[in-house]
Amino acid sequence: MNCLQSWPEPVVRVQYLSESGIGSIPERYIKPISDRPVLKAGYEIEEHADIPVVDLQNLLSEDRTLQEETLRRISSACRDWGFFQAVNHGVSHELMRLTREVWREFFNLPLEVKQEYANAPSTYEGYGSRLGVEQGAILDWSDYFFLHYMPTSLRNQSKWPAQPSSCRELVAEFGAEVVKLCERLLKAMSVNLGLKEDYLQNAFGGDEIGACLRVNLYPKCPQPDLTLGLSSHSDPGGMTILLPDHDVAGLQVRKNGKWITVKPVPNAFIVNVGDQIQVLSNAFYKSVEHRVIVNSAKDRVSLAFFYNPKSDLLIEPAKELVSEDRPALYNPMTFDEYRLHIRMKGPCGKTQVESLKFNR
Repeated sequence: MNCLQSWPEPVVRVQYLSESGIGSIPERYIKPISDRPVLKAGYEIEEHADIPVVDLQNLLSEDRTLQEETLRRISSACRDWGFFQAVNHGVSHELMRLTREVWREFFNLPLEVKQEYANAPSTYEGYGSRLGVEQGAILDWSDYFFLHYMPTSLRNQSKWPAQPSSCRELVAEFGAEVVKLCERLLKAMSVNLGLKEDYLQNAFGGDEIGACLRVNLYPKCPQPDLTLGLSSHSDPGGMTILLPDHDVAGLQVRKNGKWITVKPVPNAFIVNVGDQIQVLSNAFYKSVEHRVIVNSAKDRVSLAFFYNPKSDLLIEPAKELVSEDRPALYNPMTFDEYRLHIRMKGPCGKTQVESLKFNR
């Protein structure tokens, strides 16, 4: 990854383009016709999805029946959708609101302040506007801020925004609460797969797991039918906890070949399975393609918290999930090797995880 020292072209901030009053988007952001969103006349939403909503209140219940029903709902969502919305998840609604708003304030700061945190493709840490380093690539209509949260050896708060003044404290508190939620969900997934409850956590590295936060800004766009805020992809890591913008829908999930726009439930997190859990579960759970559409009237801010394996651990199907009838589907690979692909090429559907499959 040390070879990725700089971007191949000067970086243009999408927020700057949006606020400049342009009537048409630059060619660099126009997607091929096959990749463009289909937007109904008068609306910028294709259709609202009923991705499963799972109430986590009884996940730790002493009532075995209630607990097993919650586990069943999580299992069904992971198998059938790879996505669900989690309510009663234990994270303070006020903390969620404050964290999202402090990042909205950050993106509204003067450009020269944000530029102090400009990132490079070597780590992606900081203020960015593109994924991938291919010269001449078609770009997404978004800016972002990316930071490392775990392991603590990589957590460097001096690289987090100093303004607004509450940002660093809120990110630390928010991260701590979301990590607890991730730990609970990994236990549930392990049990549902017939593994020991600490299996997935240990496979991720135990206390040395990786976690990072990407805060996304999708500025309003004069031609939302021609571009995407984030191109189609499955998440390369383990599991993603998304705090969406509840005022503006934008996330689309691919289901049975169709793109469905998710309508966020108030105070819910959107949880999705990443490629590493697909590999570890030997495809009992599958990561799912998703993308983000943009809006002509409103900006959108979302926070994606990625809970990932320790970067140098070899990830391969759990031996308990491999049998003569269901052999191991994937070649072993470290997460460090795996994520290098998306850092170089940007989001590209599910081609990467499919490329890990054994040729039989």
